[in-house]
Amino acid sequence: MPIIESTRAVTRWTTRIIPVILVGAVSYATFAIVGRVCSSYLINKRSELGPAIVILVLYFLLFLLMVGTYLRTVATVILDPGIVPLGPLAIERRKRAKDNRRQGIQGHDLESRPYYGGIDFDPDSPGLEQFYTKDVFVCENDGRPKWCSQCCNWKPDRAHHSSEIDRCVLRMDHYCPWVGGMIGENSFKFFVQFTTYTACYCAVVLGAAASSIRKEIKEGSPLDPHFIAATVLAAFFGLFTFLMTVTSVRYIILNMTNVDMLGSRTKVHQLAVRVPRGTESTDKFTVVTYPLPKPEEVTNGRSNDTARPRAVESRGVSPQPNRVSPSSRDDLATRTFAILKTEPGENPWNMGAWKNWQSVMGTNVLDWILPFRRSPCVNHESHESFYPMGKVLADVLARYNLTDLAFKNGAGLEMKELRRGNRS
Repeated sequence: MPIIESTRAVTRWTTRIIPVILVGAVSYATFAIVGRVCSSYLINKRSELGPAIVILVLYFLLFLLMVGTYLRTVATVILDPGIVPLGPLAIERRKRAKDNRRQGIQGHDLESRPYYGGIDFDPDSPGLEQFYTKDVFVCENDGRPKWCSQCCNWKPDRAHHSSEIDRCVLRMDHYCPWVGGMIGENSFKFFVQFTTYTACYCAVVLGAAASSIRKEIKEGSPLDPHFIAATVLAAFFGLFTFLMTVTSVRYIILNMTNVDMLGSRTKVHQLAVRVPRGTESTDKFTVVTYPLPKPEEVTNGRSNDTARPRAVESRGVSPQPNRVSPSSRDDLATRTFAILKTEPGENPWNMGAWKNWQSVMGTNVLDWILPFRRSPCVNHESHESFYPMGKVLADVLARYNLTDLAFKNGAGLEMKELRRGNRS
């Protein structure tokens, strides 16, 4: 997989320079604490072996955890940031733009101009099946998933397009030059571990250096300039990483991201929720049935052996109540969805603080501490939804009087639908 970098030259150079700055800062902190504070001052000058050992143990323990989580975060961010695949049109467009740059064609050339592809109205559009095989997904007014005109592909739930790397990112949080790229669902856990250990590491450096300064002041000895420099560096980086840790933990508890928080109090989510076949539209909601009908299938008769009153159709065309019966293979895959809306500010993925925490950080303490396993939320194999949903979904179903009809019956609902279709 190619390395994903920022599209901005300034940002790319910044991310390459920052590791050098970090290595320099950590190297100096090691010299100041190990060499000056512990060895020269506490052990040689004051003969305080016990405090020196405690500081050294804490220092190197947190140092190893900080470096380990940093490397894990950087590797994930660069090699596997959790991006949505490009659609065929986007691949062709980017290949053409790359060829134009190689040939020296300037921006005024017609083919080199940006092209924003409209939504794919093909009923058999590649990728649609990963949505309608779920029981609930985020959709537009016509019942189709959200579409990215830049990537020319369907956007999974909670995916957002990043202008920084020009790709859609799953559970995108922010672009972090300190770790070299985009923080998303694949790397967010490791990023939180890194900022936490860095804040603790800085606290040890700050405490050791500041306490040594206080002792020198009491003794009336000249202040060691390295103690002062280490204190300033630790205070700066410690405050920065502490605030990042607190903010990130808050996002985890709320099951939100930095992007999700933008306009979160007024944001309304539109959900396609699976209901039994034959469910009719009402004055409260409309329905859409997958697989979407092909243009040649719109004739008199019935479709999938069930009527579809006021079903939502493609291209903005008014709903057609009558259709022909597709093949039995399509009948097995037929699913009807009601298009429902949340109230402003409701977060359908909020499962409660504890479950939210486990979905990102893992289910046991070792997962919280060590940067080995990825977050459980990166697993999208559940047939229910891309991400588990909480109480808000139940509230939405109740408001639309669909509590007894929605997908909670699972496989039983599917079998009932098939038996009903066979009898008709």
